[in-house]
Amino acid sequence: MSDITQKKMEQIAQMWNARGKGLITHMALEIEEVSTEGVRVRMPFNPDFCVDAKQSLLHGGILTALLDSVFGLANFVAIEGVSTMATLDLRVDYLRPARSRADVIVQAYCFRKTRHIAFNSGSVW
Repeated sequence: MSDITQKKMEQIAQMWNARGKGLITHMALEIEEVSTEGVRVRMPFNPDFCVDAKQSLLHGGILTALLDSVFGLANFVAIEGVSTMATLDLRVDYLRPARSRADVIVQAYCFRKTRHIAFNSGSVW
C-alpha cells in the first residue's frame, strides 16, 4: 500500500463495496495489491463463467467486465474525491483464449488524468 493513506484506503474500500452488486459480487473479486503504481485483483475460477463443456474457456464478456471494474478501482486510487464514473471507451485486445481452470489476475493503473477523464491500461492473465 505504498503512498496511500489509511483514510484513503478506507474510502476506496467503502466505494468499492457499495458498488459491488450483481455480476461483480458473483465474481468474488479479491484485491491483492493497491498502491500509487496501480492495483492487482484476483478473480477465483468460476465454471459458471465458462462457455465450453469442459468448463475451461472463459467468456470474453466476463474478462471485459472484470477489466472495466478493476479500472474503476485504479481510478479511485489515482483521483481524489471520485464519487461516480462512467466508462467512455473500452478497448480489449484478446491475444488468445482464456483456457484454464485457474484464477484470473488483473493488473491495472491510471496512466493519465484530466479534469474529467482518466485513462487506464491493464493486463489480464
